[in-house]
Amino acid sequence: MKILSVKDVHYKRENTNILNGATFNVDKGDCISIIGPSGSGKSTLLKICADLLPINRGELYFKGENYLNYNPLEIRKQISYCVQLPYLFGTSVYDNLEFPFKVRKEPFDRYRVIELLKKFNLEEEFLQKDIVNLSGGEKQRVSIIRNLIYIPEIVLLDEATSALDKENSKCVENYIKELNIQGLTVLWVTHSLEQSTSIFNKRILVSEGKIDRMEVIK
Repeated sequence: MKILSVKDVHYKRENTNILNGATFNVDKGDCISIIGPSGSGKSTLLKICADLLPINRGELYFKGENYLNYNPLEIRKQISYCVQLPYLFGTSVYDNLEFPFKVRKEPFDRYRVIELLKKFNLEEEFLQKDIVNLSGGEKQRVSIIRNLIYIPEIVLLDEATSALDKENSKCVENYIKELNIQGLTVLWVTHSLEQSTSIFNKRILVSEGKIDRMEVIK
């Protein structure tokens, strides 16, 4: 079943064409890596899929319904986007991991949060750490955890492990694959050729704002 469809999408910024007719379909349960040269439009493509940028032309469909028929907040709850350089707010890790509960007006689930911290090689005491003292890799892991406290339908990862060492990168990959096996659909932009084949069933190559090809990984 198609969960996401991108049809002839064009996006222009300051008279520069970033996407030039991008078209592809994503089946529910796909785990797709997205690769391509710098400036080819990969990050822009994810932002558009997350409904964070307005397209100039084309159509986007989620579960068969045009994005225009959805409340944008509903789209963003079901299609979660993790940026390469995460923005953390408040003063502590706790402030950031409490946020998904607050926006849903639900009580903080400490057990769920601690479970996720351990999945990412972080201890419970990490909750009290000041965000100004976090490394780039720690910020990335906090951002991913924040996006996965409530499991979305689709997760979009933009170079989400670029600041991590090999061990912690593998922890993230393993957990994402675990969720994928349970039904989470994944689109992951990566510059690492090794990573682009490690846990994925498909790979998309983006070139000059178009989908050059989609291939099945065996």
